Amino acid sequence: DVLPSPDGPEPSVSVTEIRQYLRAHGIPFHDGYSCLHTPSLFTGGHADQPPAAAAGAPYTLFIDKTTGSFLCTATLAEGTWQDFQANVELRHRGIPPASSEEMEEDMRQACEDARCIWDRALPLWELLDEDETNKTKAMFGISLVTDATLKRFGVRYLRTAKSLVFPWFSPRNAALKGLKLVRVEKKGDTIAYVEETLPRFDSYHNLFGLPLIGSRDTELVLTGWELDALALHQAAGVASLALPRGATCLPPTLLPYLEQFKRITLWLGEDLRSWEAAKLFARKLSLKRCSLVRPGNLQPRPLEALNQGLNFTKILRAALPASHKSIISFRQLREEVFGELVNTEQVAGIKWMRFPELNKLLKGHRKGELTVFTGPTGSGKTTFISEYALDLCMQGVCTLWGSFEINNVRLAKIMLTQFAGQRLEDQLELYDEWADRFEDLPLYFMTFHGQQNIKTVIDTMQHAVYMYDITHVVIDNLQFMMGHDHMSVDR
Repeated sequence: DVLPSPDGPEPSVSVTEIRQYLRAHGIPFHDGYSCLHTPSLFTGGHADQPPAAAAGAPYTLFIDKTTGSFLCTATLAEGTWQDFQANVELRHRGIPPASSEEMEEDMRQACEDARCIWDRALPLWELLDEDETNKTKAMFGISLVTDATLKRFGVRYLRTAKSLVFPWFSPRNAALKGLKLVRVEKKGDTIAYVEETLPRFDSYHNLFGLPLIGSRDTELVLTGWELDALALHQAAGVASLALPRGATCLPPTLLPYLEQFKRITLWLGEDLRSWEAAKLFARKLSLKRCSLVRPGNLQPRPLEALNQGLNFTKILRAALPASHKSIISFRQLREEVFGELVNTEQVAGIKWMRFPELNKLLKGHRKGELTVFTGPTGSGKTTFISEYALDLCMQGVCTLWGSFEINNVRLAKIMLTQFAGQRLEDQLELYDEWADRFEDLPLYFMTFHGQQNIKTVIDTMQHAVYMYDITHVVIDNLQFMMGHDHMSVDR
């Protein structure tokens, strides 16, 4: 995914400008948590009348306060702030806005593939015998999850792939839009869950459980995993949704669907990364309505809490408000300090898999730290740093590259070779397979090259942090970005 290029980045728009524009065009709106709500331009109504004229029209169009992009939940039309303005102008000229029914070919193909898999998958309770059902449930650690819960959420099992199948239904018409397949891989004593989605990860924006939410629900628990949403619903009877990529990111396209909730509790997982992610997501969702469940021995992830027979109501009641007051006492910090002492390994950051010696020096990758690598030209800085960043990216650290010295194609070629661990030019028939896997990494490139205006670069970084929850930025290299005329200035 390439971020907007420097010659034509999305002009940033402030929420004040958005409000002024809506008022000037007689479009009614009200202020939500992370979006402004207006009646949709895309549902019914005559082209020549403003949307306000459709008296009592439901407010189904949401405008993101940070970026200005919009989504209509009734028709699934979406676009940038510029697209929104263009549609308003067209409407004034009596031209109805284009509908967004034309699905891209890739999406249509993904839908068809998903439908084929879905038809082949069986509900878990319809497997041949009870023994197979019990073994399958035990393998995924869901022995205590009832058939009624699995049925309610529509979870199925694909025998040939030994995978659980989680559906993505459109909240608008309950059509199947995609799937997530989860299988278990055993490595020694540890078990890992491997996920695959249709459509691909960057287009997979499913809030699992959304069609089950009622229009009157005002409280929600947001989890990082489908099985956690099942456990929460079963044990506490609360409205619960799972994010499509867990604690990795919260795509802004999902924010409109979360606007109806007055209170959101984030219970993403049991490690420190989930805790950090919860704090980041709460800022996007508006701090004043969010509470966070702090990971700890007595507060593991929801599925684990169900298996241990813990009291969910008690855990949810103990969730901490996300908005801290400006001044607090040690008493309020006490639990957090204890958490840091218990999890010293995790506090040290995310370890590199390929560089054990580096872990001794830097402990791990932590947000908010700056590391400077220096060395003469040709000493291997770029080669090393691309391997160093790839290592973290493969562990789910959302990474943004600013390569000001070599172009993105060459950089991506280096990284793909390092990712595959072999010379692909000698085995071109393997290219697509490795490229597909590489494409699923949370990796983004800035499209700048050579000397740049610092403000433009910083704005692009901020945009990337909001859109893709970037937690690791690489600048290669400072000298090229600043240009040679800054050499004498104290940088």
